[in-house]
Amino acid sequence: MEVMKMRTRGQDFGFEHEHGRGHGHGGRHGGAGRHGGPGFEGVRAAFGPFGPGGGGPHGPFGGPGFGPGPWGGRGRGGPRGRARRGDVRASILALLKDRPMHGYEMIQEIAERSGGAWKPSPGSVYPTLQLLEDEGLIVSETEGGKKLFSLTEQGRAAADEGSEAPWEEASRGVDWESLNEIRQAGFGLMEAFGQVWKTGNKEQREKALTVINEARKKLYLILADED
Repeated sequence: MEVMKMRTRGQDFGFEHEHGRGHGHGGRHGGAGRHGGPGFEGVRAAFGPFGPGGGGPHGPFGGPGFGPGPWGGRGRGGPRGRARRGDVRASILALLKDRPMHGYEMIQEIAERSGGAWKPSPGSVYPTLQLLEDEGLIVSETEGGKKLFSLTEQGRAAADEGSEAPWEEASRGVDWESLNEIRQAGFGLMEAFGQVWKTGNKEQREKALTVINEARKKLYLILADED
């Protein structure tokens, strides 16, 4: 029976993973790759949380195979650091002090005003909007098929008592320049490894895995303050 190939999240870095009923070559159970090198599970083990698809949909560095971390990419729910759940409520009230807004516009505004540090998900914003409306703090009207939200007098009083910029807490104390350098270095490492994995032979792949394993150990030794 023909084996169905499915491209994994690691495909942009040259990884190809085959799924099927049998183990196949490079299959999900860690069989050998196309060149007879270490299987996909060997790659995952070498990288640990940094492996292809590791650490969630966007990995710790924020791209395919780099999972959601404080410096993640622009994937859904993202990245981008998380503020307390209560900040969604405070942020909505603060934004509506400026002008009426649609829900999606609020999400974009928070992301922009936090410098990309926090982009709340629709799953947190829209239920909060409904709650605020039930409490009589905001009202909505339909405009162009979308709900436009604005503050009531009670809502404006609540907004005046709250923070002017609740979203700033999400990015406070974060060195974004350094985190971006780390992110770029991570992408560069994965790109180089992907090229070896895609085009290299068994010996070259094994050498690449050795390099990755040694690098991972050295990084942990840095935390342990060991040479």
